[in-house]
Amino acid sequence: MKNFRLFLAAAAMAATFAPAHAASVRYATPPPVVLSPDAVDPWVLQLRPGQKPIYAAPKAQARATRLPDPRREQRQQANVQPRTVAVTPTRQLAPEFLPTVVDYSGPYKPGTIVIDTEDRHLFLVEQNGRARRYGVGVGRPGFAWAGTHKITRKAEWPGWTPPPEMRQRQPDLPRYMEGGPKNPLGARALYLGSTLYRIHGTSQPWTIGQAVSSGCIRMRNEDVKDLYTRVNVGTKVVVLR
Repeated sequence: MKNFRLFLAAAAMAATFAPAHAASVRYATPPPVVLSPDAVDPWVLQLRPGQKPIYAAPKAQARATRLPDPRREQRQQANVQPRTVAVTPTRQLAPEFLPTVVDYSGPYKPGTIVIDTEDRHLFLVEQNGRARRYGVGVGRPGFAWAGTHKITRKAEWPGWTPPPEMRQRQPDLPRYMEGGPKNPLGARALYLGSTLYRIHGTSQPWTIGQAVSSGCIRMRNEDVKDLYTRVNVGTKVVVLR
């Protein structure tokens, strides 16, 4: 009986002090929270070094690949402005310098070539008060001239020997250039007596109607070919200013 009473007394004392001990444990200061030093898993919270983390940042998830949206591509293409390509306009010859047949009432006989340098026209006088008219290029200021001569020579695709006077003004000119499409005398040449002047073609048809030469009379290649077939050596040529 005595022993049983001692057991009850011990149990009562344990019940009295147990809540106080539990409360002291419950409200004790928790261990400090530290950041993980592991660079592989940053920002991992741990209770103390070496313990299992209470939180770990989720691993980066692989991104899904977006398939191209045809409607989006169409909208982008619609917003693209078309490129503007600069096109050099073709040099057109004024209609007045194209070959034609006109009325003629001048004093010169049929078969005569009359060149009006001011109006930039060459006339081949024909029968019945008519003349065949062509556009020409003439001598630039300081190289214009007038006079009466005869055709003393005809040549197809002539070679060109620049005269000494011209080579003095333009030292880079060759001493001689073979005939051909790039030759300044063009497809045909009609030589005027002992002068340095000729009626000839040109590889620069846009200069017809202008005063650009060193005194020679320029024609389009197709026009000088036509004139070449209509005149002979000995044809009279009258150049007017």
